[in-house]
Amino acid sequence: MPQPDTAPVVAITGAAGAIGSELAKRLQGDFTVVGLDLEGAEDPFEIFACDITDKTSVEDAMAQFREVHGEKIAAFVHLAAYFDFSGKENELYQTVNVDGTRHILQSLQNFKVERFIYSSTMLVHQAARPGERIDETSPIAPGWAYPQSKADAESAISQERGNIPTLILRLAGLYDEDTAVPTLSHQIARIHSSGMKSHLHAGDPDAGQAFIHLDDMMRLFRAAIDRRADLEQNEVILAGEEEAVSYKRLQDAIGEEIHGREEWATLTLPKPVARLGAKAEVMAEPVVPDDLDKGEKPFLRPFMIDQSSDHFALDIGRARHLLDWEPEHFILDSLPEMIDRLKADPVAWYQRNGVTAPRELEASHEVTGDPQALRERHLSRTHSEHLENRWVYLLCAALGSWLLVSPPIFGYSSGWLIGLSVLCGVLIMALGVLAVGFQAQLARWLLAGVGVIVMASPVLLWASTMGSYINNFLVGSLVTGLALGLKPTPGVSEAAAETGPDKPPGWTFNPSAWLQRVPVILLAFVGLYVSLYLCAYQLGLIDSVWEPFFEGSASDPKNGTEEIITSAVSEAWPVPDAGLGAITYMLEIIVGLIGSVRRWRTMPWLVLLFGIMIVPLGAVSITFIIIQPLVIGTWSTLALIAAVAMLIQIPYSLDELVASIEYLWRRWKKGDPILWVFFRGGTDEGDEEKTPDEFRRPIAEILMDIWQGGVSLPWNLALCLLIGVWLMFTRLTLGTEGALANADHLIGALAVTVTVIATADIGRIVRFLNVPLGLAACLTPLILGGNVMQILLGIVSGLALIALCIPRGQLRQSYGKSERIVI
Repeated sequence: MPQPDTAPVVAITGAAGAIGSELAKRLQGDFTVVGLDLEGAEDPFEIFACDITDKTSVEDAMAQFREVHGEKIAAFVHLAAYFDFSGKENELYQTVNVDGTRHILQSLQNFKVERFIYSSTMLVHQAARPGERIDETSPIAPGWAYPQSKADAESAISQERGNIPTLILRLAGLYDEDTAVPTLSHQIARIHSSGMKSHLHAGDPDAGQAFIHLDDMMRLFRAAIDRRADLEQNEVILAGEEEAVSYKRLQDAIGEEIHGREEWATLTLPKPVARLGAKAEVMAEPVVPDDLDKGEKPFLRPFMIDQSSDHFALDIGRARHLLDWEPEHFILDSLPEMIDRLKADPVAWYQRNGVTAPRELEASHEVTGDPQALRERHLSRTHSEHLENRWVYLLCAALGSWLLVSPPIFGYSSGWLIGLSVLCGVLIMALGVLAVGFQAQLARWLLAGVGVIVMASPVLLWASTMGSYINNFLVGSLVTGLALGLKPTPGVSEAAAETGPDKPPGWTFNPSAWLQRVPVILLAFVGLYVSLYLCAYQLGLIDSVWEPFFEGSASDPKNGTEEIITSAVSEAWPVPDAGLGAITYMLEIIVGLIGSVRRWRTMPWLVLLFGIMIVPLGAVSITFIIIQPLVIGTWSTLALIAAVAMLIQIPYSLDELVASIEYLWRRWKKGDPILWVFFRGGTDEGDEEKTPDEFRRPIAEILMDIWQGGVSLPWNLALCLLIGVWLMFTRLTLGTEGALANADHLIGALAVTVTVIATADIGRIVRFLNVPLGLAACLTPLILGGNVMQILLGIVSGLALIALCIPRGQLRQSYGKSERIVI
């Protein structure tokens, strides 16, 4: 049995939680504090194990309580509750918040309880409008599941209290310097991350909600316990800070503290649009792969959009009068310290507040241990770069205005092309102006997307005038390139941009250096010019095409090039195939210009896109050129020039492609979320040695670097090229005809293609594809009935191709672990 002279007993449900343990700590010394929670404990104060959803468990816990502390309880503080911000109904709201409260009050009927104190919420009331306040007599009208369960629990208290005096405290949103109520913590996190959502609000920006500091809440509970005998039998008191700071004022204050800006731009979205966006996020949440975005899960829910204009300003007169209490803290006064603690350790702050830290923040923390310093450095640099280049987006807007007036100037005749040009012109003007803002990275991506549409429009819609063809293609290309090509490069994570080496580990050169990209870009220009010219003929904008060598068939007045680009093979496409080639070449040029010299690890997605446009598409294009004389019966000089340009691009692009794939493999083995790294980039091992200015050298050195940067032509490959060319022209050298001539041509062209690709050091293993081609060269004259000379030279050529595959040739550079594939 308890000692009669012990301190008054205060019981607390949810005693192991943050609020319960803090309250217990502040009451100890003046009271005997006893807790009830799911798990029992002895230190620092006694806690009886109790599941309030189970009536028997509650009764057993209170029986143990009686044995140790007797039947007299000075105050029973009921804090235990279930809460989430999904807005959905959850059975725990009923079983924990409502039924649990019933079970507790029923078990207390045989105790002498001086005051039962229930922690409720101001949200049980109907919201007011800005300029109005709610008091204890305001209508009860909860707006969603959680406050509804609190209102139901209050009803349960009224039904089950018996003779126990009760006090219901309807509290404002809780915060202290380390943590905050979810609405506030997520608002801070959104502004800290500087994402687009941090600038959007769907409700009345003048509406706000009251807050209460943890210290003030503790004083409130202490006052309620101390004055437990002075209150009426059943009391209700609202408590919180009197000023409900408006959303806009709070937004500006957070933005100023985090980013040093007094005016944080906030855009008000129409509620239907915001509700649709919130619903789309929630619907997409279950299907987003975990490793794509380890950032914040969708917090804004459709029900929250409906209540975004709710205003909760409190009249705390009863708290002053009955408890002699008023708040000593104010949210705007505490905000600087809150933000300082966020900046001191952002990852820990996110963890404390139950907000999933953005993957970018985690990556920065893993790299430097000081993500805030890294972020500030990154923001300072990118802001400076943006200020230097924002004129570009105004130029894009000017190009959009040019699109608006182009149809009458150039005499567009297609209604579809006129309509699309006008629509895209308006979009480019709007997005160009938006992109001037530092935070409007999304506008740059959208601007580039509209630019691609404009670029492709004359091909896809079959432009009928030369003006509309060239104008839209050039304007779209310029908008796309300007939107993404200048610094700061959008989409690159802070850790990727600010840390890590320029060269991959173990490599002696940088595969993303400008001198590595220049050959690819220049060769793409060759293909672009050829494709634009041929597309103009396919669109019917010019009457003929230049062809110096190949006359075509005698029965057709067209020359070889004209026959090929109007053949059944070309016309099988729904749009001009040369036009598709022009779009691809232009995108190669633009993609080749985007990104820094670290893009092999800062923008892996872009490097792989670059590689896809060059290597697989290039191989398909070259194969198509190879079979032209076999299927159509003639050649095209211009098509051959474009094919050679495309072929030479492949070895120059392979090293960067391999470096990015190797990097992704390395990060995957380290456990990084591979899709996040793929799209946002990351850091890497190695010294952060900066690449010097590649162009501040004599021109001879620059040209040598272009040649030696991962591409070389050993003697054996040079001989393979000669053999391939020889086989392609056996019609002329040996008088070969028919199927054998076609076979020689195909084998020779493929041998040339394989050999050129193998000139890339990192692609040297490809040379072994000449082995089956050599065997084919040996066998085809025998199978197809060649003469003695054709058989002899075929066997010699084939055996030579096979033998010349054996030497690897000297490598001028080192490629780290990727050298394992260089056989």
